Amino acid sequence: MAVMAVVSAVGLLVDDRVLVGAPIWAKPFKFAVSFVAYCLSLAWMLSLLPGNRRAGWWAGTVVALAGLVEMVIITGQVVRGKRSHFNYATPFDEALFNAMAVTVVILWAGTLVVAVLLLRARIADRASAWAVRCGILLALAGAAVGFLMTQPAPGQRRGVSKVVGAHSVGVPDGGPSMPLTGWSTTGGDLRIPHFFGMHALQLLPLLVMVLSLLAPRFVRLADDRVRLRLVLLASGAYAALFALLLWQALRGQPLTGPDGATLGAAGLILLAVALGTYASLRKPLAPRATDAEAAPDPKGLVP
Repeated sequence: MAVMAVVSAVGLLVDDRVLVGAPIWAKPFKFAVSFVAYCLSLAWMLSLLPGNRRAGWWAGTVVALAGLVEMVIITGQVVRGKRSHFNYATPFDEALFNAMAVTVVILWAGTLVVAVLLLRARIADRASAWAVRCGILLALAGAAVGFLMTQPAPGQRRGVSKVVGAHSVGVPDGGPSMPLTGWSTTGGDLRIPHFFGMHALQLLPLLVMVLSLLAPRFVRLADDRVRLRLVLLASGAYAALFALLLWQALRGQPLTGPDGATLGAAGLILLAVALGTYASLRKPLAPRATDAEAAPDPKGLVP
């Protein structure tokens, strides 16, 4: 995937073809970079397993091979000048897209096996353990958004339309979009929650690393209970924001044009995070002395 990221970057520079409103090499480039981050994180998580290493090795290998097959198809279609996703123009294009659908299901199932292994594993540092567990569960939820994209958009019919499925909601694919990401600026885009959910796999463990680095400088962070509370708070906030992005996309609303309901929900999430952070970092009260301990010793016998 690292090699393909470089190859795709070169393609972006030397190949001026455009497909569905975007440079033709943009899709393999984004997929390659995303797979690099995803697989590195997954490999690190597998290294945390104290047992079941063989099962974890097989699950990781399945994920890697499924990703490889998907990348080969995406790149092959770019070379042919055809779209890889939602393409039913010819029986060959349809067969390739169906093969990609199978690889996605296999990849998702392999990640699920890793998630189960991690949920059962005994990891010494509780903050790290829960960052890994919540991260992989959110990644599974983010990956599952991809299945929503394969449903026929308005005006599309299976067996009739040359394109069945879409990234965008409420507008056709290939319209005005954000730079670099290609996310729609005129309608909803399911790629946003898909991307955000899948990369919880990197961001939540990264939070633990940052907290660990800051612990020597901030006394409160040296307490493993405080780090655990912050990780659980971040995981809950991440899940809430993922749900908000999915809700926004399904309503056909672009990320750049939130309405009052979206802004209100985002404000509530921000308020909950602020209050939760304060509660997590608040210095605990000193233990209350018992009456016997508080009573003065008239004879001065107790040192």
